[in-house]
Amino acid sequence: MQLIPAIDLMNSKIVRLIQGEAKSVKIYDNFGGPVKAAKRWCDEGADKLHIIDLDAAFGQGNNHSAIAEITKNINIPIQVGGGIHSFDIAEKLFGIGITQVLLGSLAFKDFSTITRLQDKFGKESVVVALDNRNGWIMIDGWQTTTNTTLKNALDKFTKLGVKHFLVTSITRDGSLNGPDLETLSEAVKCSNAKILAAGGIGCIDDLVNLKKVGVEGAVIGKALYEGRFTLKNAINSMEV
Repeated sequence: MQLIPAIDLMNSKIVRLIQGEAKSVKIYDNFGGPVKAAKRWCDEGADKLHIIDLDAAFGQGNNHSAIAEITKNINIPIQVGGGIHSFDIAEKLFGIGITQVLLGSLAFKDFSTITRLQDKFGKESVVVALDNRNGWIMIDGWQTTTNTTLKNALDKFTKLGVKHFLVTSITRDGSLNGPDLETLSEAVKCSNAKILAAGGIGCIDDLVNLKKVGVEGAVIGKALYEGRFTLKNAINSMEV
């Protein structure tokens, strides 16, 4: 199971939120900034990075320059999400060196963009973000509940040729209280879908449980920044 460290950005600083609430922001200056943190995760064994541009997600500018600095300084694949509301924004991000875009709201509002991006940047270039609260998909920065279930979304997007999905449990996000294993157990039943899990990871046992569920990978954020465990130890635990 692949372990992917997260770098959430606000004003070019590393932060974490709880359940996506801007007022819950906590800044992690002790990690020395985005580039230094990215290098640290590489040194500890990361083979991919997960970056969320929270300013773009909240419609308050973007962190494209900070992301560009990261891409210049590391040599592993990077997936980026947050505020990607058009093909042009995605294209710009690919132009500064990222590998995959995470599409949430745009994927649900304009299916054709997925096909356009896959045609230009490859079948692996798009990850659809299935942010859900109790199994119901939420979009628009987790502000809007759709009438689509996680299962229906997986069925719909796999038929469009999407292979990669980030399934985030909003109620668990930033909580460190453990992932939503029940929902993820249902998600992995969808054939042709590779599931990345996010939300609630607080200890290495959580990662062991995710591996048992059968997800392709896990995105780890707050647990790393709060020192619950090191990425190196987590990766080693997956090899046992």
